[in-house]
Amino acid sequence: MSSNVISILPSTKLVVSQSKLFVYPVLGFVLFLLIWHMSAKQVQTSLGALPGPVQTYTQFVNLIDEHFSEREKGVAFIERQEKRNAAKLAKNPDAKVKIRPYTGKPTFFDQIGTSLITVASGFILASVIAIPAGIILGLNQGLYQAFNPIIQLLKPVSPLAWLPIVTMVVSASYVSSDPLVPKSFVTSLITVALCSLWPTLINTAVGVTSVDKDLINVSKVLRLSWWQHIRTIVLPSAIPMIFTGLRLSLGIAWMVLIAAEMLAQNPGLGKFVWDEFQNGSSASLGRIMVAVITIGFIGLLLDRGMLTIQKKLSWNKTQELR
Repeated sequence: MSSNVISILPSTKLVVSQSKLFVYPVLGFVLFLLIWHMSAKQVQTSLGALPGPVQTYTQFVNLIDEHFSEREKGVAFIERQEKRNAAKLAKNPDAKVKIRPYTGKPTFFDQIGTSLITVASGFILASVIAIPAGIILGLNQGLYQAFNPIIQLLKPVSPLAWLPIVTMVVSASYVSSDPLVPKSFVTSLITVALCSLWPTLINTAVGVTSVDKDLINVSKVLRLSWWQHIRTIVLPSAIPMIFTGLRLSLGIAWMVLIAAEMLAQNPGLGKFVWDEFQNGSSASLGRIMVAVITIGFIGLLLDRGMLTIQKKLSWNKTQELR
């Protein structure tokens, strides 16, 4: 009887600990909603009281309805053209017909998609530059000492300072009558990459320099090639620091993008916020609050996603070198 009780106790403790992991975040979220609801009534603006959770949710539902309504308009637009073309071909089989794309106003969810594509492109560009450069700097202390002052000089530059320069450079160099991608996309992409590559670059270099000296000696004894040394010694040891830099860079990239979109009026969530601010309607505050929560939620998902990738790609330190 006593042995059964003892065997049940660990499982009971596990259930209690798991329930705490669920209950505490829920309680914190409920407390946040309560504070938001109570404090929102006290803040009066030129457009009325600051929207609380209920008003914000109402505007979110309205944005969903607008999205599906715009999609229905697009489908109807294409269907009208198809009917008109069918009638035209019935009269004259040799007639030239074409379908024009629907160019309606982008919805809130279209803006989210645009921002995600832009931040992913800028982050990938920054990573492709920062990781190899960080490995090279980490392996060569002379190069690291030479470039470190430049890195420290450029690292704190605000995206608001980079954006006018990038805009002028892109406008002058990216000239085409039929561009593959819009200039606004290129401008946002480069701005995001310029501002977000530094954490990955620095953390990669630090991770490479902190490789265990014994492992370096093993590499020398085995006479590993440069690539084998990188693949079997450097990367397994530096991968935690590299992913720390990538997580920091991704968070910075997301914040920089929103600011760049607002300032340059490039398509995306930043432009949505600015347009609603300029609109000044009674629903604008609620829509801006929806955008703010969406920006924070997407940032959280990006960070959790990067953490999941890190867990899947990190080498086991106890694994033998192959």
